[in-house]
Amino acid sequence: MTVTRLIPVLLLLLYCNLVRPVTVSTTKSTVEVQENSDAELSCLFKTERDLNPRIEWKKKDTEVSFVYFERNFTGAYRGRAKIEGATVTLRKVTLKDAGEYRCEVSASDDSIKLGETNVTLKVLVPPHTPFCEIPSSALTGSLVQLRCSDQYSIPPAVYTWYKDKKELKSQHSNFTFNKNTGILTFQTVTRGDTGQYHCEARNGVGQPKSCVGNHMKIDDLNVPAIIAGIVVMCLVISVCILGAWYAHRQGYFSRHRGR
Repeated sequence: MTVTRLIPVLLLLLYCNLVRPVTVSTTKSTVEVQENSDAELSCLFKTERDLNPRIEWKKKDTEVSFVYFERNFTGAYRGRAKIEGATVTLRKVTLKDAGEYRCEVSASDDSIKLGETNVTLKVLVPPHTPFCEIPSSALTGSLVQLRCSDQYSIPPAVYTWYKDKKELKSQHSNFTFNKNTGILTFQTVTRGDTGQYHCEARNGVGQPKSCVGNHMKIDDLNVPAIIAGIVVMCLVISVCILGAWYAHRQGYFSRHRGR
């Protein structure tokens, strides 16, 4: 191959090395922040020629909506967000802010005119006071369930049960416990299970929260009283049957129908 023919090839290679089309990236593709704190959505870009590219931020929900457009924040973001370069900071985020965001950089003077990157925002919510279901009484030998739930914490809370302010540990007792559902199950309660119960919810965000405790009393089944009641009922039924038979023998029912 002659030098003349090599020159165009060399020029093409040199051009490819010099050209740097718009590129867009982020330092953190997933951002996790606690509710009511600030969230930084990073967006870094490099352009080939355009020194003043157009920057847009969009949020992808069921529909795509603008966050930053024509150098201004829109809607709910106006007044509570700022931009430096292409990086956006949202102040005091709420659950409504959680979702996937897209940073788009348009460089009209570049050979490749559009670049974009995505950032997912996760808003974490500390535990709320859990709702507890604790029966006030039960009979020995019966199945009893205590329930604890917090529907608002993100990520979902895990639960711990306490009896008389001491943590319950299932390997040393007659119950089973699911820390994810918050259900404490006694297959057969005994009088020794009587006590003050409360539940604690935690998810690693903020401080744990506990429900108001309740006293659960376990009573023995009063077998003698039940037997006595059955005996009395049988006697009453027997007396009624005997009285009806005697009245029939005396002709009371026939005389009554003859009137």
